[in-house]
Amino acid sequence: MSNPIHFVSLGPGDPELITLKGLRTLRQADLIYCPATLTKQGHTSRAMEILKDLDLDESRISPFALPMSKQRSEALQVYDKLFNDAIRAYQAGLQVAIVAEGDAGFYSSIQYIYDRLTEAKIPVRRIAGVPAFIAAGALAGIHIAKQEEEVRVIPGTASSASLSAAIERKQVCVIMKLSACGEAVKECVRKYRDQARFLYFEHIGTDKELHTSVPEEWLDKKIPYFSLLIVQPY
Repeated sequence: MSNPIHFVSLGPGDPELITLKGLRTLRQADLIYCPATLTKQGHTSRAMEILKDLDLDESRISPFALPMSKQRSEALQVYDKLFNDAIRAYQAGLQVAIVAEGDAGFYSSIQYIYDRLTEAKIPVRRIAGVPAFIAAGALAGIHIAKQEEEVRVIPGTASSASLSAAIERKQVCVIMKLSACGEAVKECVRKYRDQARFLYFEHIGTDKELHTSVPEEWLDKKIPYFSLLIVQPY
């Protein structure tokens, strides 16, 4: 049982953005745990789509479904089961991998499992990946931060007041999970559109990919879960 449990970062959506190390680890794994989202329409999983595009053996992939809710009690039950299942697989001598979209250590809920395994003295190793906002910057051909600029990353908790203050301080902002604070952000965009550039992205790295610096193209639409905004004050 010398092999650690690997936490493999898949990148934001484009299968080619996984690292060579991450892909090699997945190809060597006996069992791959993959997150899925449980909605009223059923299960969806961008992570599973990436794994399929990488031509990995689906018989080795075990999805775990997380409910779409801010109440974390049900999600914690899912994580508790995953924790116990991963330990049993590890103790049976299997090479185990747990995957996450983006980077597994950047706003990733599976960090909870990583911490618990560490506390249980189970060897773990995390493989870095490409966060969505880095892929977004490349897509738009922008320099997210230059020279001595500061960058503030906000996880869907942005308020109009806090974003306004950041713009007035000339601070670059990246807003992840934009759908959780969409109305507050839209209010700020309408107020500061002449003082900052607002770059909107959704479904980065997929066939639904969209990016625009024109506020009219997204201000009146419903913002999907896989979306982010980069704000660059002038």
